[in-house]
Amino acid sequence: MRAELLKLITARSSWLLLAIAQIVVAAGVSGLMLRRDDRAGDAGQRDALAHIGLIALFGLLLGILTIAGEYRHRTITDTFLARPRRGRVVRDKLIVSAAAGAVLGSTAAVTALITDAIWLAAKGSGIDLTSAVLWRTVAGGIAWNIAFAALGVGVGALITNLGAAIAAALGWIALVEGVVAELLGDAARWLPISLGQALAGLPDTADRPAPWLAALVLALYVAALAGAGMVATTRRDVT
Repeated sequence: MRAELLKLITARSSWLLLAIAQIVVAAGVSGLMLRRDDRAGDAGQRDALAHIGLIALFGLLLGILTIAGEYRHRTITDTFLARPRRGRVVRDKLIVSAAAGAVLGSTAAVTALITDAIWLAAKGSGIDLTSAVLWRTVAGGIAWNIAFAALGVGVGALITNLGAAIAAALGWIALVEGVVAELLGDAARWLPISLGQALAGLPDTADRPAPWLAALVLALYVAALAGAGMVATTRRDVT
């Protein structure tokens, strides 16, 4: 576990993703504040702080890099020689990546709150830190990052080619889930992106899954992908 953590914090890609995520959050919150009239209301605050969850894509990429990156740089052989029980290697990467997702989400929350507060102050208003909607959105956004970072490990364990794994993840988000959503109708709310949105309280409709239920289903997705990744990793020849 310590070795996996050391790998993560010493990789430049981890810090680069963290930095870019903050820029995206600040830009997203600023853009919303510029065009919304109800920026100080619960709906405006929820939509602004939902950017915390929307950068879960970076957590997904981080999770993929954690394992597929080792195959790319051919360090996975040394990892498995040092820790022959490959299933435990995947498990440790899963835990460390989930923790990294929590850090990513928490850092994004701080960035979003500061950006939000600055814009509200500039407009003669202030952020309501006692708002339950605000903190539910923050907590949901952080949970969204944790879940997607863990999902990334499962994707990377199944698709060990780094380029292919990233392409598959981005392709699902950009194309597949949108197309599948059109075919499934109301059932599309149980797809990963929709579940992440439900965690953050989006969209503001009565038919979205409750946050606890969205978290449970996302956990099942993580368990399924991680389990399949462990089996594939155990049986696959890495040479």
